[in-house]
Parts: sequence; structure tokens; C-alpha cells
Amino acid sequence: MGPLDVEAGDNTVSADAVTAADMAEATLDVAKLRRVLVAGGVGQAATALYMMLFRAPAGLFLLSGSLSRAAYYCVLAAIALLGVAEAWTGLWLSHDDPAPPHRRAVGVTVLWASLLPLLLLAGVGGFAVFK
Repeated sequence: MGPLDVEAGDNTVSADAVTAADMAEATLDVAKLRRVLVAGGVGQAATALYMMLFRAPAGLFLLSGSLSRAAYYCVLAAIALLGVAEAWTGLWLSHDDPAPPHRRAVGVTVLWASLLPLLLLAGVGGFAVFK
């Protein structure tokens, strides 16, 4: 069982990380889709905000001066906004129970589209946060 499975009627999400298998499984179950969207969006936004506030640009962002520094902070701000939008989509999806099919389709689309900002965050230096 994955970390997002409901155990004995308890609707809590364990502290384990959301894995790709949980994302794939969430596309089939609306309850898991809601939890993955909210948890992933909040985590993505929090990591981007942490990097904006506490991590200085490194690597290629130091080569050409202020323009690349501005690009660094703009990319992180965009990722934070996309994370908030992902979490909001999870909350919007949980508005009606059972969720209409078009809402589930929007949720699955947002879930798979959220992989690009996640990869950008990792590429910019998101894994350095966990050192």
C-alpha cells in the first residue's frame, strides 16, 4: 500500500513522499487524486518559496549578472504560483462528492502538467534543499 492509502477510515496522509506510483494510481481514484494534488502543490510552492528566500542563485545563474538573477527568481515565483494553483485544483475537485467527470479530467491534466514545474524546481536546485 502506498503512503496515500486510507487506513481504517482515517483520512490522514502519511509523512512519506508522494511517489510516481502514487501519482499514477491517483489518476484512477478521485479521493487519492485530491490528496496528491493538494500535497504536491503545497510541497512545490513551499520548496520554491524556501529557495527564493534562503538559497542564493548558483551555477549558470551567476554567469551574466542581474538578468540571470532576475530569471532565477522569476522561475521560482512562477513555480510557487503553479504549486498554489495545483493545490487549489485539488480543493476545487473535492467540492462535490462524487466529483463530476469533467472535474476529474481537469484534475488529472493538472496532475500530469505539474511534472514540468517539479522538474524545473529540481533542475534549478531543489534537491540542494535536502542536503
